[in-house]
Amino acid sequence: MTTVLIIGAGDMGERVADGLAAGGRVGRLLVAGRSSARDAVAATVASARDCRVEAAPLDATRQDEVAELLAAARPDLVVHCASLRSPWAMSGRDDAAARAVTAAGLGLRLPYQLPLILNVMRAVRAAGHTGPVANLSFPDVTGPVLARLGLAPTLGLGNAAMMQLRVRAALRAAHPDRPTPLIRVLGHHAQVFDVMQARQPADPGQRCRVHLGEDGERDDSLAYQAPPLAPGPRYNVVTAAAVLPVLEALLPGAAPLRHSTASPGGLPGGYPVRIADGAVTLDLPPGVCEADAIAFNERMAAGDGVDRIDDDGAVHLTEAARRAVARLAPDLADPIAVDDLAARAARLDAVLA
Repeated sequence: MTTVLIIGAGDMGERVADGLAAGGRVGRLLVAGRSSARDAVAATVASARDCRVEAAPLDATRQDEVAELLAAARPDLVVHCASLRSPWAMSGRDDAAARAVTAAGLGLRLPYQLPLILNVMRAVRAAGHTGPVANLSFPDVTGPVLARLGLAPTLGLGNAAMMQLRVRAALRAAHPDRPTPLIRVLGHHAQVFDVMQARQPADPGQRCRVHLGEDGERDDSLAYQAPPLAPGPRYNVVTAAAVLPVLEALLPGAAPLRHSTASPGGLPGGYPVRIADGAVTLDLPPGVCEADAIAFNERMAAGDGVDRIDDDGAVHLTEAARRAVARLAPDLADPIAVDDLAARAARLDAVLA
């Protein structure tokens, strides 16, 4: 029986659980979380789908609890959907603190996104778990931080995959009678909002890269042609649709898949990949080398306020991020060290209270 462990019982965790249960490839789903929401999610999905679904109490801030659950459940796939604060936690706020923190980019809120997946990956190593781990917590940046520590998940989810869906929608609208060609997207989380809002950057160098067909014909404009969708939790609908093919391809016995996704092997940003027999490899179009693809995504990370990541995982923010919070709390834009995440999250809480 194929078992999948989903860590995090929020909106994305529920959407992923329901999608996997509906697909018919999973025999047993474990929905793990600290709050009672896990029970409601498990009961809902079990009622709606032909799949065994169980709720599992888990405090993902405790590495030992995660390791114990991994050892007991022996999942074929782990899907991490948890963070200390949702990226949408400030939706609807228009106070000065929220505006400044939002303007600085999501990199400033890394102390909310990194701690739990860091604990999970440490637990994966401690438990000797060898199956794939898919990360939905800001993977374009948490992935490369974890890679510096030797703890990279198998891949990240969303972002580049969402861009791929937007390209597909544009192609379908323009040519409804034509088969959809192979789509390969190179892009960073920082570019998702422009893509989702059909807002094409004036500078071609700031656009995500779209390649069509085996020969990789370039048409970046396609990413910005689907109907615009305003930012908000509704993006989770698109995210869930984008991640499910990737997750199913990671299951035992799955057919090979060519898709775009975030942070394969801890790389920054998103890339076209091939998933086969549990292995994830880059599937770059002709003429695009890995070094150039990585360099492109590292440049795009500035849109999230990320300047660079040191060898020890410390994240340095951009000058623009520093300016955004200079009047509010300039220390928020100091380099973010892995060993200082708890204090930095507490500082963010205090500023945003």
